[in-house]
Amino acid sequence: MPNMLIADDHPQILSILSDYAQMEGFAVTTAEDGEEALACFAARPFDIVLLDVMMPKRDGFDVCRSIRQHSSVPIIMITARGEDFERIMGLDIGADDYIVKPFSPGEVMARVRAILRRMDGPHTGSGGEGCLTVGDLIVDPARYTTTLAGIPIALTKKEFELLWTLASHPGRVFTRDNLLDAIWGLDYYGDTRTVDSHIKRLRAKLGAADHPDWQIDTVWGVGYRFQVAADEA
Repeated sequence: MPNMLIADDHPQILSILSDYAQMEGFAVTTAEDGEEALACFAARPFDIVLLDVMMPKRDGFDVCRSIRQHSSVPIIMITARGEDFERIMGLDIGADDYIVKPFSPGEVMARVRAILRRMDGPHTGSGGEGCLTVGDLIVDPARYTTTLAGIPIALTKKEFELLWTLASHPGRVFTRDNLLDAIWGLDYYGDTRTVDSHIKRLRAKLGAADHPDWQIDTVWGVGYRFQVAADEA
């Protein structure tokens, strides 16, 4: 039975989401503030986390940052209607999706199902377990590990899949919609800013070591590509 953590300081929202999640077959743990949420997360493994942004003691952003320091568990942020900066910040710090209040509990569960359906990992083609190596960059899809110049790079699942998708097709330009479809799925409810936010974090993490042999280029007005130095005109 998959485990879900729901953190929200509104008892009614906790009750409704818990009821729907249990009907979907989840074992549910609830928390009413950020500190309690982190204590619950430390006590047992979870398959997905729903975080309200505005919580006492520690807000949802702080909880998300703390979780992302050592886990790539899918996180859905619950934000206030009209607060666009909350959605952008949530994506920037590692959330996989967001829900805007007021929401339909059925929609929340649909998004949960969509995220968990995509947890099978990247497709590696007929080579199966083969690593991808570009210069000092080694991407291992079997272990979901990335090293650069011998330095382990801690990537979330989505960051890893972005890197794998781009680096597997050097020189190919992927539109933001291409990447949304390939990594988040055709039934994803978010927008293309999700891709931009994840690319920004991916580049920052890959900046841990110099990589003159390759770079992730922005193709303005189109999308992104993994450019190998030898492929440049």
